[in-house]
Amino acid sequence: MNSSGHAAIDVRDDTAGLRLHPFRGIRYVPERVGSLAAVTSPPYDVVVRPDGLLHLESADPHNIVRLILPQAVTAGTRHRKAAVTLDRWLADGVLAPDPCPALYVYEQRGDGILQRGIIGALELSTPDEGVVLPHEDVMPHVVEDRAALMRTTAANLEPLLLTYPGTGDGADAVVERAILREPLLSTTTEDGFHHRLWAVTDPDELAAVTTELARHQALIADGHHRWATYLRLRDERPSPGPWNQGLVLLIDTVRYPLRVRAIHRLLSRLPLADALEAVGDAFRVRRIERPLPEALEALSEAAADGNAFLLAGDGAFHLLDRPDQALLARTVRADRPEAWRTLDATVLHATLLEHVWHVPDAPEDIAYIHDTAAAVAQAERRGGTAVLMHPVREEVVRDLARQGVTMPRKSTSFGPKPATGLVLRSLALD
Repeated sequence: MNSSGHAAIDVRDDTAGLRLHPFRGIRYVPERVGSLAAVTSPPYDVVVRPDGLLHLESADPHNIVRLILPQAVTAGTRHRKAAVTLDRWLADGVLAPDPCPALYVYEQRGDGILQRGIIGALELSTPDEGVVLPHEDVMPHVVEDRAALMRTTAANLEPLLLTYPGTGDGADAVVERAILREPLLSTTTEDGFHHRLWAVTDPDELAAVTTELARHQALIADGHHRWATYLRLRDERPSPGPWNQGLVLLIDTVRYPLRVRAIHRLLSRLPLADALEAVGDAFRVRRIERPLPEALEALSEAAADGNAFLLAGDGAFHLLDRPDQALLARTVRADRPEAWRTLDATVLHATLLEHVWHVPDAPEDIAYIHDTAAAVAQAERRGGTAVLMHPVREEVVRDLARQGVTMPRKSTSFGPKPATGLVLRSLALD
C-alpha cells in the first residue's frame, strides 16, 4: 500500500499487459466531402462552445462534430440524431468501412512536434488491474452523456490518447516501416497540423505489435471520461464481444514525447470583483496590466515557488500566489501524498472553489476550457471569472498514477490530441 491508502500498481508479466486488436475502420470517402480537413474536429471536450461548434458545423455539412456533439433540445433526441446521421452517412457512402481489420499508424506533424502512434481496439481493464492507469477523476454527468451517445450509435467515434514507454523495437519498428508506404489519407487541418494514416494488416507486423504491447502498461493522457464510458458499457454486456474493447491511440513517449498543458476554469456565475474580495488574505494578490503572454510568464515564475493562479474577467489579470499555509492545512486532505496535496488543481478545488468562493461543483458553475484566450474572452463576455492554470509536469502525473492516486478532474491536457474524424470504429462490424 502507498501513503494514500491506494495499492501501488504495475504490470507483472506478459499476460497482464496491453492487448490491442485490429478493427475495420470507418473512414470518410474523400470524393463525398469537401475535404478531409473540413470534416475533422478536435476531441468533443476541446471544442469551444458555442463559437467553435458553429464554426465546425459550417465547415462542411458532414463534419464529425454532428456525431460527437449533436445539437437538439433533449439529450435523448441528441443521441438519436447522431445515430440517424451516422446511419445515413454510411448508407449514402459518405463514410465507408475498410475492407479488412487493421491497426492504423497515425502521424501528426506541426508546431515543432512530430508524433506517431498506433490506433486500435484495446481490451478494456479496470484501474486495479494495473494495465491502463487513469490519473484524473471524472464527472458522472459527462460519463452518462458519453455512454448514452455510444450506446445509441453503437460506435467509438474518437480515439482516446494513451501513452506507454516503448523499447524501440516491435511496435516502433512497425510504425517506422509503415510511414515508408503510401498513406491511406493525408490532410492539413486549419491549426496547421499535418495528419497521415496508414493501415497495418500484415500478420507478422500485427504479431510484433501484440508481442511488445503485452509487456507494457499505459497512462491515459486524454480521454478519462471515454475510458470510464467504455467500462460502463462493457459492464452492461458481460459476455465477450466488441464492447469489451475501446478505440485508442497509443503513443510511445520515449520516442515521441507529448506536451502537457493546463486546462483552465471558467466560473460564469462568480464576478471577478467578488472573487477577489473573497480571497482577502488567503493569497497574495497582484494586478497585472500586461498582455496575456506576459501575464502567463508571471504565472509561470510564481508557480515555480508554489501554488499560483491567474484570474481574468475585467480586462486585466490578477496573480494569486503565496497561499496561507494554515488555510491549506485546514482545507486540503491530509491522507494523500504530498505531490497530490500541493497540486494547483487540488488547492484550487479544495481551498478556493469550495472554501473561499463556495462555488458548487456543477457544470453550470464550472466550465473547463483548454484554450487560454477563449477562457479569458468568455469570462469578460459573461461577467465571470477565468482561472488560468499552470501545467503539471508529466513525471508528477505518471508517478501519482502508478501509486493509484487520481488527480482532480481536468488537471492536465496532454497533446497534441488526435484529430477526430479520421477513423471511427463501429461495434456492429467487430
